[in-house]
Amino acid sequence: MQPDSAKTADHFDNRLLTALPKRDQRQILSNCEGVELQRGEVISEPGDRIREVYFPTGSFVSLVTPPADHAGLEVRLVGNEGMIGTPLILGVGITQIRTFVQGAGPAWRMSSEGFVEALYQGHALRARLHRYLDVLMNQSTQLLACTRFHMVEARLARWLLMTQDRAHSDHFHVTHELLALLLGVRRVGVTKAASALQARKLIHYHRGDITVLDRPGLQGAACGCYGAAEALYEQVLG
Repeated sequence: MQPDSAKTADHFDNRLLTALPKRDQRQILSNCEGVELQRGEVISEPGDRIREVYFPTGSFVSLVTPPADHAGLEVRLVGNEGMIGTPLILGVGITQIRTFVQGAGPAWRMSSEGFVEALYQGHALRARLHRYLDVLMNQSTQLLACTRFHMVEARLARWLLMTQDRAHSDHFHVTHELLALLLGVRRVGVTKAASALQARKLIHYHRGDITVLDRPGLQGAACGCYGAAEALYEQVLG
């Protein structure tokens, strides 16, 4: 990660921060530095001490839980609607999740000490992040049901929509191997699902490069968890 000497994180705002009162927002950003996250970069491994928090602006990050008998399962995809380092909100300084950059781009980075101090002093920040935690807990419950009951094709469509939202683009890169990891299925299942979406001319997929061709159609192919998760965020934090 290369710090941005101009202390900016260009392209998009972080929605958690921009919703704060201007004074609180300026206070937070004065203690942040702009960084450029690189795709594939590992931010943390299970058991690591949380030394920094991140507020993505134009980047997005996957959080994966690694069960002992499986490669892992994505439990959260975070873009400019959220933050990385949420255990610190509850006073926990150790992460149990593997966190890596899914989409390259800018983010705000803040030391854990600075964040904890800002959380202690800032009522508006603390209140907003507590509401964010409530959203995450409810979305996690929804994800469990989605993984258990919904077909791979519908789950893949949902994931592609979520990624499109966070990439702020119709085009992004992800391999079959990584999709299998993120969705918790075999690679052959991802191949069949992606081929079915491509046959319906909803996406174009070639060697990891994905282009969303028909977003309304992709929304129709996705399970209802996509709209429900976004509606919950807007209801609590919008």
